[in-house]
Amino acid sequence: MRILLPSIVLSLLGSCAVDAQPVQSPDARAVMTEKAMTDAERAVLTYGIMPLPVLGVKIPADAIPGAGYVAGIPRLNVPALKESDASLGVAYIGGIRKDGATALPSGMAMAATWNPALIERAGAMIGGEAHAKGFNVLLAGGINLGREPRNGRTFEYFGEDPLLAGLLGGAAIRGIQSKNVIATVKHFALNDQETARHFLDVRISDAAARESDLLAFQIAIEQGQPGSVMCAYNKVNGAPACASDYLLTRVLKQDWRYPGFVMSDWGAVPGVETVLAGLDQQSGAQLDAKYFLRDALKDKASAEPRYADRLVDMNRRILRSIYAVGLDRFPPVIKTIDFDANALVAEEVEREGIVLLRNRAGALPLAGSARSIAIIGGYADTGVLSGGGSSQVQGQGGATAAVPFGGNMAFAQAFAQSYQAPSPLKAIKSLAPDATIIYRNGNYITDAVLAARKADVAIVFATQWQTEGLDSPDLSLPNGQNALIAAVAEANPNTIVVLETGGPVLMPWLDKTAAVVAAWYPGARGADAIASVLFGKTNPSGRLPMTFPASLDQLPRPQLDGSNTVEPNISGRGNPGQTLRVDYDIEGSDVGYRWFARKDIKPLFPFGYGLSFTTFDYSGLSLTAGKALTASFRVTNSGKRAGAAVPQLYLVSAAGKPVARLAGFSKVSLMPGETRQVQLVIDARIPARWDNGWAIVPGLYGFALGDSAASLGSVQSVRLLAKRWKD
Repeated sequence: MRILLPSIVLSLLGSCAVDAQPVQSPDARAVMTEKAMTDAERAVLTYGIMPLPVLGVKIPADAIPGAGYVAGIPRLNVPALKESDASLGVAYIGGIRKDGATALPSGMAMAATWNPALIERAGAMIGGEAHAKGFNVLLAGGINLGREPRNGRTFEYFGEDPLLAGLLGGAAIRGIQSKNVIATVKHFALNDQETARHFLDVRISDAAARESDLLAFQIAIEQGQPGSVMCAYNKVNGAPACASDYLLTRVLKQDWRYPGFVMSDWGAVPGVETVLAGLDQQSGAQLDAKYFLRDALKDKASAEPRYADRLVDMNRRILRSIYAVGLDRFPPVIKTIDFDANALVAEEVEREGIVLLRNRAGALPLAGSARSIAIIGGYADTGVLSGGGSSQVQGQGGATAAVPFGGNMAFAQAFAQSYQAPSPLKAIKSLAPDATIIYRNGNYITDAVLAARKADVAIVFATQWQTEGLDSPDLSLPNGQNALIAAVAEANPNTIVVLETGGPVLMPWLDKTAAVVAAWYPGARGADAIASVLFGKTNPSGRLPMTFPASLDQLPRPQLDGSNTVEPNISGRGNPGQTLRVDYDIEGSDVGYRWFARKDIKPLFPFGYGLSFTTFDYSGLSLTAGKALTASFRVTNSGKRAGAAVPQLYLVSAAGKPVARLAGFSKVSLMPGETRQVQLVIDARIPARWDNGWAIVPGLYGFALGDSAASLGSVQSVRLLAKRWKD
């Protein structure tokens, strides 16, 4: 009997022939192809270039201007790898390709949805666009934790908790790879600030790393099975991440048994010896001092068996990923993209990612009876803000406004402060056609105050731009915006603040406002999503993926490491031999809300926090310890509007010791009065600690259910038996 399998299944299995022979695994195919290679061919897949004319490199005829290109081996039907940034969509590359793409909201906005299924759809959307543009690798899957909220790349990532970041990152990877595009989980590992990123030396214990940043990567890799892992610029305990035997070999390939390949970040390879530590591919090789994994590697492999063995393994790993994701069977085909349909996906992510932080006396949703609205600041007449750097995505036609970064450096356009259509002003006008709406740019506080006094409602759009390559020196809103908001709120008590930020910010004006909305970087049609929440067309369901501190003094490092010794520089390379050591063992694995719990500090807004236009009740929490630890409870919409709850389960005590760890969550949409039973399976690593392997100490473990890390119900305990395992 002939068995017909879906094409995607055949791709994942790496089948060459269904009828004539048994299905071959990607591993078996990789071995066969590698054995057929010549010595010269074995070096081909191990390095790539950045195929851009501004970098003075000869661009192969089949390359696409983008992040990277790795030549294929036509004789063996091995396709070239054509790579594009990044996690938020197909990157614009300064308009060199003269095309546009659909911009997803920022990683923080995606994390704020707490909805893996939606993020998988978003991943599939950008994977599909990449494939339709000719790419078969996306450098997407940013998993670095928000250990440092001033990090210039906070906006790209999925927050401060390893479970949340891992599950959402894994979902994004699954979506991308469903379109036969390799996803690249990055930046491995502990790449949690941009200041001195090339010479930063992170110091952290094995246990603390395994229970925090590494756990986020581990979960994402388990959930998404990415074809590639990208190592980071920084050092970890003295060794460059791309030359770290600890990270690449011991943790990733041995403990986690990762079968794919490790590519370097662009310009992160110190020498050919990195292959012995576990590096499989040199990316953007012209940005390094030398093409280390080309002729130098061939020479080493011909002279030393250990290099020869690694070269075999490197090729097999790269080939395995090519076959597992189906790059050879389903090559990219340039085709028309339905940008309208894809923009609806981005808009849905933003609708679910918007977090309502304050809503005094039901100020939101705005009533249709509001006759006059003053909109102030934030280029709200032009578009919505996006983050800068390699992840920059632009729609067709590019930015609606761009504030230049300045200087004459390469890729200056990628570091411009870019705004994307449509504008919030236009979106608000469409939902309030009968209201008198005026706009003031906020450059002059006096002008803004006069407009606010005349209006029924004042909406201030406040922005905080973040970019790859630079950290924020603090968590303030720049350019005098705090003073602007305070003055407008003093003039009009019905002031609503819409924050377009990369991450947490301080709010000295909070108590003067009627409502505050965290909109993050909203992406395509983000303005429509914001207006939908403001006018109640969408009931907000976003929850914070990061803690908002009340002051910098609450952070483990009140002053950003290197901020007073390192000159701000996009490259982050520093001088030869320069090192900046950062002690992450201060907080260890207690990142974000765990630190606040350990120090008994009250933040401005806690992790997991978010308001709704309705109310929810949680009840009936019960725990069962069997083959798996499970939790069961009921969620009820006790309000008068349909909405989505995000019940969060936290481990609050472990064998008699207080802890704070997110143990599980769910997103539950309910009609008014509706009740639903929810069951969660708790990852065994959550109640465990790392001690040269995962270990559960026997005793009682307490769990509590709530709507944020700081708002929990009664504790329910379950007895766990002693257990040890590796991974």
